[in-house]
Amino acid sequence: MRQARRVYKEVGITPDGGIALDGRPVRTPKKAPLILPTHALAKAVAAEWEAQGDKIDPRTMFMTKLANTAIDRVGRGRERILAEMVDYAASDLVCYRAERPPDLVARQAVCWNPVIDWATTTLDAPFESIPGVMHRPQPPEAIQMVGSALAGMNNFEIAAVHNIMTLTGSALMALMLARGALSSEAAWAAAHVDEDYQIDNWGEDEEAAERGDARHKEFLACCKFLELCSSP
Repeated sequence: MRQARRVYKEVGITPDGGIALDGRPVRTPKKAPLILPTHALAKAVAAEWEAQGDKIDPRTMFMTKLANTAIDRVGRGRERILAEMVDYAASDLVCYRAERPPDLVARQAVCWNPVIDWATTTLDAPFESIPGVMHRPQPPEAIQMVGSALAGMNNFEIAAVHNIMTLTGSALMALMLARGALSSEAAWAAAHVDEDYQIDNWGEDEEAAERGDARHKEFLACCKFLELCSSP
């Protein structure tokens, strides 16, 4: 990945929650002002810019990337992205269950049943667990209630939840995280029940482990971003 040379000395936060480099406002890739919804999130984004060395490495700037996504992508195509997330929930990871071996079935139940129970009781979204991997439609009211829950979020929250959804394979777990009903540690473990089962039985590939570590780092940054969206 090409890295631009750092040409600024000072990083600041503008009165409207934007980021300034040597007094000049930062803009997104689509040239929109990079304005954050909370001071806490602005501080976190500013810290990423401050932490850059002689060259700017976008791979280390998860918060900035998410903020750009919220402004450029969600801001310009919110309804399309919400529809994509609702469709994702219709085939949610936690709904499709192994039929064997028994120990994997049990692991999935322990980690995934609470997610379905939460959706049913908190969102009034009665999702159903399905044996096997063949798609089966979920109750329409369940899909509708997920759409309603997502519609109540701002663009920055949507950007974080979307990323968490794709990293975990579960829109429902992402919503639980957003509501504070699930910890990041529990969500990551639940998202990797099948993978961890394979590792326990057949070992772990080194390259796969490195990819997993990178995804976990991004996941934690998304969770922190989501937390800071509602901080002062």
